[in-house]
Amino acid sequence: MSLFEGKTLLITGGTGSFGNAVLNRFLKTDIGEIRILSRDEKKQDDMRHEFQAKMPEVAEKIKFYIGDVRDLASVKNAMHGVDYIFHAAALKQVPSCEFFPMEAVRTNVIGTDNVLTAAIDEGVKSVICLSTDKAAYPVNAMGVTKALEERVAVAKSRNTTTTKICCTRYGNVMCSRGSVIPLWIDQIKQGNPITITEPSMTRFIMSLDEAVDLVLFAFENGTNGDILVQKAPACTIETLAKAVTSLFNPETEIKVIGIRHGEKMYETLLTNEECANAVDMGDFYRVPSDNRGLNYDKYFKDGDVERNKLSEFNSNNTELLGVEAVKEKLLSLAYIREELAKMEK
Repeated sequence: MSLFEGKTLLITGGTGSFGNAVLNRFLKTDIGEIRILSRDEKKQDDMRHEFQAKMPEVAEKIKFYIGDVRDLASVKNAMHGVDYIFHAAALKQVPSCEFFPMEAVRTNVIGTDNVLTAAIDEGVKSVICLSTDKAAYPVNAMGVTKALEERVAVAKSRNTTTTKICCTRYGNVMCSRGSVIPLWIDQIKQGNPITITEPSMTRFIMSLDEAVDLVLFAFENGTNGDILVQKAPACTIETLAKAVTSLFNPETEIKVIGIRHGEKMYETLLTNEECANAVDMGDFYRVPSDNRGLNYDKYFKDGDVERNKLSEFNSNNTELLGVEAVKEKLLSLAYIREELAKMEK
């Protein structure tokens, strides 16, 4: 028996890497139904056939809904009878959001508001919104819209006692769709140099399974309005590139092409301000919602509460992995093992 026994889970943007990881994790459990809401009928059809082939005995648990989080009506259409939601639909490519910021607003901000509005109206028990390290001290359009997504979620959480709303904030997910490692592997296969932006740039790294673990931790341990963060390790882009080339072709040239539009030198998972109230939960941090109202005259300061010693949690002050440790982490991924096997044939 599990928390998901007989329950209906909706994943927005469910044809992406995260949705696939959730299906692989849960489809063979006692969960009742998993609904996939997305815009792309081709990706849905591909996913349908993939799971019918590899999990035929449980594939009927997957239900597909064509819809767009930008459209409240289509979101509501997929939500009748839903118990839980993992909200993963987003525009998340930094350069494309820089050039089309209003598209990012429509999906990441208005789309989130639509999902949460519908969830509260339909009596959904829990919604976990997936956010990103780029939402902390945002310097690009994608980060700004994801920061607003978090603010929308926290604001909505203040006005409901029936639907638990939490956010999870995490760093780069290795080998997820549109990420850099699959690009590098393609470049290596073609006999080209791999391209990196800035060697000393640092990034948090985690696997898709760890991303799912964080969402499940939020689902089980978060309270209304929380932002939850995993204590992820990081590495420099140069270290990551050397680990990939070492595995696939040590002779591959690494070519520096310069920082792209809107990129940071390092990423932050917890801001200095959030650290003041963050709760250390072992492998995770929890940032509780500030549930004071707008009537500030009701509140006064009575002494000084000792703040946490941590002043900021970023990809420069977390554990920095070396090449061998990154290689070990890469080899734990099925995608990497499959790609290596293809090259050995």
